[in-house]
Amino acid sequence: MRYFDGDLFAFLRELKANNDRGWFTTNKARYESSVKAPVLTFVADAGPHLRTLSANLVADPKPVGGSMFRIHRDVRFSKDRSPYKTHVGVHFPLGPGAHGPGYYLHLEPNQSFVAAGIWMPEPTQLQAIRAAIAARPADWRTASADLDDPGEHTLKRPPRGLDADHPMIEDIKRKSFTASLRLSDRQLTSDDTMRTFTKTCRELAPLMRFLARATGTTW
Repeated sequence: MRYFDGDLFAFLRELKANNDRGWFTTNKARYESSVKAPVLTFVADAGPHLRTLSANLVADPKPVGGSMFRIHRDVRFSKDRSPYKTHVGVHFPLGPGAHGPGYYLHLEPNQSFVAAGIWMPEPTQLQAIRAAIAARPADWRTASADLDDPGEHTLKRPPRGLDADHPMIEDIKRKSFTASLRLSDRQLTSDDTMRTFTKTCRELAPLMRFLARATGTTW
């Protein structure tokens, strides 16, 4: 089944060039038909596929408060006052409402990807993940094959109580633990989109399993 056609990416390109409320209001019906409706259909259909990986993965197709993030930006604390995101984000958490490991689908012209892991975990989760990496470095090495560059989200010094000479110390110093794999616009507008998405999630599953075990989340 083909979920997304070229107009989803065309809409996002045009929104990036016309990021204002007037343009969006004029094109809202197009957003609903070319972006929101197909994404929610994809979310609904993704549920059974994700549950072949874990019965606890949640795919919620509700139009508000579900897996699809809202298109409106939160500009309260941002210097960038543009009102709309120029991408579509979809979250598939491990457990309802859980602040823990999950999958994420990012749709953006020529920059789409599937990600897995946990972004900026809470202090107790962060401590548990670091302890698990220190205790099981071989398992972590396998699980972290596609790990993202942490950028600025890393400590300058090793966490207290952990060996500075540990072979995984650079990963232990991370504040986030995510991995991602890119998808092309062509892959996402083909008849095999769901198969490609599920296959990509399966490739990232070792990281999800490691983080679930570390944080006491049921995989």
